[in-house]
Amino acid sequence: MFKLVSVFLPTASVGGAHMDGKQSSVAMTPADSAVVQRRNKSKYRLSYRSGLGAASRLCLTPALTTRRLSTSRKAPKINITENVSPEHVALLMKTEWQLSYVTPLYQFRHTQLKNYSRQLAAFLAAEKQQGLAVEVEGLQSSFTVCFSVLQGMVMTDDDPETVLIQIQSKPVFPKKNEPQKPVWSGWLTCINGNVEYLRSLPKDFTCLPLFCSSGPEAFTSVIKSWLQQNFDCCFGQLEISHTSLQWLMALWTNCHAESGIQHLKMIWTLPAEPPLQVTYMVEPQDAWVLWNSLRNSQKHPENTGDDPEEDNIDIGEVKRFVQALKSHFYRHFRLDLSAGRLSQVSTGLGSAKCNGRIKMSNSRYMITTLMLLTECALFKMPI
Repeated sequence: MFKLVSVFLPTASVGGAHMDGKQSSVAMTPADSAVVQRRNKSKYRLSYRSGLGAASRLCLTPALTTRRLSTSRKAPKINITENVSPEHVALLMKTEWQLSYVTPLYQFRHTQLKNYSRQLAAFLAAEKQQGLAVEVEGLQSSFTVCFSVLQGMVMTDDDPETVLIQIQSKPVFPKKNEPQKPVWSGWLTCINGNVEYLRSLPKDFTCLPLFCSSGPEAFTSVIKSWLQQNFDCCFGQLEISHTSLQWLMALWTNCHAESGIQHLKMIWTLPAEPPLQVTYMVEPQDAWVLWNSLRNSQKHPENTGDDPEEDNIDIGEVKRFVQALKSHFYRHFRLDLSAGRLSQVSTGLGSAKCNGRIKMSNSRYMITTLMLLTECALFKMPI
């Protein structure tokens, strides 16, 4: 039912025995549950020092001081293929993205995307002439830049349109019919952003707090620099916290009955010297049975199923689900995962890592994932 796939410990002594490399074992385990909560402290909270310019322009409205991650969520089943072009859907789904947060953009205009394309292309050319690290194709190549709107990537009328940035390389002397080569992609988005916060911003600010990038880090740094110079914004790394990873695990498992999750894989990092890494795999049907039993146990018998609140998932259910999995593990391997942190989660619907890397593999549940990530990015705004 539940598998300990591997425990990785480079060199350590455990219980008097010396361990090197990986060990594997398999066990069938019964259900159990208890509640233990471990909270994550944000490491990259934007300070007044790092966001002085943006904070001064924003005037720090009262709405900025009350942001907290939601304790209840509903997973809308919206297939973006109905509104987003197949080409863009393929790009979003086949790529692993590095996440950042960005403060509101000053005087950014969706009507000026062609001008921004030309300006960024010129900026890249200037950086290249100065010998900075933007090379991917050698000296005999140049870059084309395209800013575009990702039509349909919004949840509410208050969400600004998602902006896609693509960079391609082309030889100075191309061969006939030689296609340009994609070298970097990124996008700025806001999916179901907090309405109170969005409406509190001055009219000259556009809030696209979630920045996803894929490609050479040198390009990412140069593009962030250009955006900062032109729109008076600040960037920071968006890590996916222990709690957010648990949310993703529960939200994805909740979708198994409609879109099979294929597997539920967790990687836990335990405090040891050196750190101990545990890979824990759960069969999809077993994960679903456990999740469904925990959810059903909390429903009131008098509910008829017509209550929309019944579809909501709250943090208590998430914690009980995770604790049940940890209890299974401890019962059979005598290793307490509560002492460590969840560092990676993956299913057939997507994968997420604590260092801020994410891949979304199912278009139907992409919006659900982006809603959570947008909330995490907004949580990083200046306070």
